[in-house]
Amino acid sequence: MRYVVYGAGAIGGVVGGRLHQHGHDVILLARGAHLDAIRTNGLRVDDVDGRVVVRVDAVATPDEIDWRDDDVVLLAVKSQDTVDALDALAAVAPPGIAIACVQNGVANERAALRRFTDVYAVCVMCPATHLEPGVVVASSSPITGLLDIGRYPHGIDDRARTIAGALSRSTFESVPRADVMRWKYQKLLMNLANVVEAACGPEGRASEVAKLATREALACYAAAGIDCASRDEDRARRGDKLQLRDVGGRPRGGGSTWQSLARGTGALETDYLNGEIVLLGRLHGVPTPVNALLQRVARRLARTNATPGSVTPDELLSWASGGVPA
Repeated sequence: MRYVVYGAGAIGGVVGGRLHQHGHDVILLARGAHLDAIRTNGLRVDDVDGRVVVRVDAVATPDEIDWRDDDVVLLAVKSQDTVDALDALAAVAPPGIAIACVQNGVANERAALRRFTDVYAVCVMCPATHLEPGVVVASSSPITGLLDIGRYPHGIDDRARTIAGALSRSTFESVPRADVMRWKYQKLLMNLANVVEAACGPEGRASEVAKLATREALACYAAAGIDCASRDEDRARRGDKLQLRDVGGRPRGGGSTWQSLARGTGALETDYLNGEIVLLGRLHGVPTPVNALLQRVARRLARTNATPGSVTPDELLSWASGGVPA
């Protein structure tokens, strides 16, 4: 089995790098300066023990790959890029390949299932960073991350067990779960604070705005009949397994949305995180003003190329009644 990692950023780079480092066949799909750096110098994976340079094959587009029927695509692009990535895959890859969505949010798997039969959901709990071309950072030790997997929309099969085994032999812990989407909906609750962290810094995660966004989401889940893993289940799953540590004397700056803003990518994933809650609210008649506000905040941050942490939590609360400044 070969793993084609589509999107070799923070999560994709760390997952692909660890798999290759532990003897698995891996191809990375990357772009721009990051791709150039990987091709020239290899992929550098920094962690608490130092750094390792992984000499791994890397390409820019799916049509550069000599596809095999048993390939597994680990889809790790941001959700706003999922449809383009899936269309590029569908144009050249065998219809029998498997797609495993190693992504935040809950919309990617449905998009993949429109194009491919064998789709898997992965609940990602992996503190990783990508800010520099050719470099990814794994901030947890000794376990790099928790990557539980199951078929979408539900179930477990031999391929899911095989992928889980490969990940578990590569410094991750991966449990096959028939109900993996319950866990992804719980993770979505945590991701609702991503844009608050990007706007306000790490303290934003515990702010009143973040709490209000979560309350709206839980009301939407109830109205839609969505079952999600409880906070107690999530705490028990994590335990003390993810030990965040400074890497190279540098503390971790922030999560995926914070990193996108720091890199100046021009697009944030918020429409597929807070926007998922807004969508549920509109479908089921539940007001979601705070999550809708955070969508607008994300667009403003991206449009103005704002510096992470440039807004205070109190400002966000004031915008809830007065509107986001232009």
